[in-house]
Amino acid sequence: MTNKEQVDEHIATLEPSHRPIIEYIRQAILITHTEIGEQIKWNSPSFYYTGPLAPFEPKTYKRDLLVCNLHRGKILLVFPTGEKIADHIGGKNYPDGRKIITIVDLADFKRKESAIQQIIREWLKLLE
Repeated sequence: MTNKEQVDEHIATLEPSHRPIIEYIRQAILITHTEIGEQIKWNSPSFYYTGPLAPFEPKTYKRDLLVCNLHRGKILLVFPTGEKIADHIGGKNYPDGRKIITIVDLADFKRKESAIQQIIREWLKLLE
């Protein structure tokens, strides 16, 4: 199966109430930049940079942009090394370098959508 097919299959297994919001988030992330790919990683839809990078240590997760994780009825957008990017929407930075933005529902994501896309664009600038 392709990465896209794996993500499609994963979303199809989610609770019906989560499917539309995860699909909306998925599309919003994919249209942010032409060099964003998707896959299932850490048992969740995740997004990564597909463009060229200088050699790097794999454990630094430089290609990984974010993981869309369901946790206790909320959606967590986990940026594995996202603490280096400022945000103005209440993302929480963790000591291990992650940034997590909590999404309560579709309306909440739509309020934060352009700011999340800007975070992704800023992060991609650091990779180029």
